[in-house]
Amino acid sequence: MSQVWSRTPVTPEGRLGTAAQHPGRSDGLYLQRRNAVARLARGHRVGDPSPAVEYTESEHATWRTVHGALGGAHRAYACREVLDAVEAAPIPADHVPQHAEVSERLKPLTGFEFTLAGGFVENRRFLGAMEDGYFHAVQFVRHPSVPLYTPEPDVIHDVFGHGIHLASSRFAELYRMFGRTAMRLETPEALDLISRVYWFTLEFGVMADAGSGKGLGAGAGAGPPKAYGAALLSSYGELARLDRCEVRELDVHAVVATPYRVSGYQPVLFGARCLNHLTDLLAGFLADFDDDTGDRLGLRPVPGDRS
Repeated sequence: MSQVWSRTPVTPEGRLGTAAQHPGRSDGLYLQRRNAVARLARGHRVGDPSPAVEYTESEHATWRTVHGALGGAHRAYACREVLDAVEAAPIPADHVPQHAEVSERLKPLTGFEFTLAGGFVENRRFLGAMEDGYFHAVQFVRHPSVPLYTPEPDVIHDVFGHGIHLASSRFAELYRMFGRTAMRLETPEALDLISRVYWFTLEFGVMADAGSGKGLGAGAGAGPPKAYGAALLSSYGELARLDRCEVRELDVHAVVATPYRVSGYQPVLFGARCLNHLTDLLAGFLADFDDDTGDRLGLRPVPGDRS
């Protein structure tokens, strides 16, 4: 992996550095606020109401900055199914929404609600809750000095990414597929395998541009990828670099063998031909997946850099 791809944006101008240098990881005052909001998730039971957060004007301003940037970026870089879902998604223009506000919009559409998380959630709880229509989401807001990229999921990521997905019945059903599969698994190894497929599809997936008449990949006949993954949809920086990524055909064996970074731009993405192709591939893979599937299929994950 090149040094460019192993680094993280740490300034508004896009200068790259280590994840530890990002102000969201190094600013003590910011971390006090972030951690205070995250602590509200301690002891939270899936499905319980999330406590309200009194967001500051600075946090609302960060939301408005990202909202203004992502509108145009979605029109330029997102797939048609995402643009259709945006119309119904719970994304106010002027303020950070409370979880209750998001859930009130989503539940009548797809049956999904946000349930509280304080940060990353272990695989079985995170994925399994999706079977019952609960998505673990955080409430803290990214650092205001680098509003267009965050090294960890924040409320902006969860609403602009997963909130858009969960306003669409077709995307919501993909989340439920992962949930049903996770709930019948017992081993950490099996859960890790499906979490990697989730990562490279519902977080960082791209697909061919339906309007271009071209496929994905290299060569004169290839078209630019269109984003559908939640991590891409919530990151202006990631969207603007799509044309610099290596896009490979979506293949489960290749996905689980590909290292990934949580705190940095992804150098490799996997592309589906269309949403029907993505749905068919995931349904076929997840329907009969069990704790022994990895061994039967010879799926051998390569550890990712999850810093």
